[in-house]
Amino acid sequence: MKLSERLELVLSFVEPGESAADVGTDHGHVPVELVRRTIVKKAVAMDVRKGPLSRATENIALAGLADKIETRLSDGVAKLLPGEADSVVIAGMGGELIIKILENGRHMWDSVKQWVLSPQSEIFKVRRWLFENGFVIRKEDMVLEDGKFYTVMDVRREKDADSEGKTVDSDVLSLSEDSRMLYGDYLIRTKNPVLLTYLKEEEAKLLRFIEDLSAKAGDSGRAAERLSELKLQLKENQEVQHEMQGDH
Repeated sequence: MKLSERLELVLSFVEPGESAADVGTDHGHVPVELVRRTIVKKAVAMDVRKGPLSRATENIALAGLADKIETRLSDGVAKLLPGEADSVVIAGMGGELIIKILENGRHMWDSVKQWVLSPQSEIFKVRRWLFENGFVIRKEDMVLEDGKFYTVMDVRREKDADSEGKTVDSDVLSLSEDSRMLYGDYLIRTKNPVLLTYLKEEEAKLLRFIEDLSAKAGDSGRAAERLSELKLQLKENQEVQHEMQGDH
């Protein structure tokens, strides 16, 4: 099965083990490939909607894996029981929804060894929520596919994370907390090339917005306020670029 680069990255993050659960499984491609590639022995494919779950059931049957992958109608991890999954994948949805799923899945916090998260939006909020609730981003990576940037995180409970997993890294403490939460300590520290591409594209957009607004700022209080916000974003962006490129 030919998967997107984003899903290949998600798969590469799942730690080999006994079992995994895929939340919001859609067509069931992730659990099928996890089992097919023997990354895990068994899996649970979960979705809140009957339509996608039905498609996942068909794809699982076509792959000949119906005895190893169970489909389950579930809102988030509500129907998942402790001990049923070593790793839980939550990918392809907005950051607010991922936070809600984690909040409502507290019964799984102590038994799941690894959460593989790929927020499609509001990554800043996800990182901050993780930090405030005793989770550690052990590893993080980005991929650029079809003009869109995707981030994948290997997340553990603080007690389960090794010394490599630092949510707040001393190596990047010269940056503001907002910058580190927005762009990711691990990505900055490892000088992730895709993050650097993202930063350069964002910088170019910010410069264009600032130029367009500068002409209006004198006539509009709201425009002046927005201009100030954009200049702050540009400053943070450039500081992260300098940190990654070793320009101190």
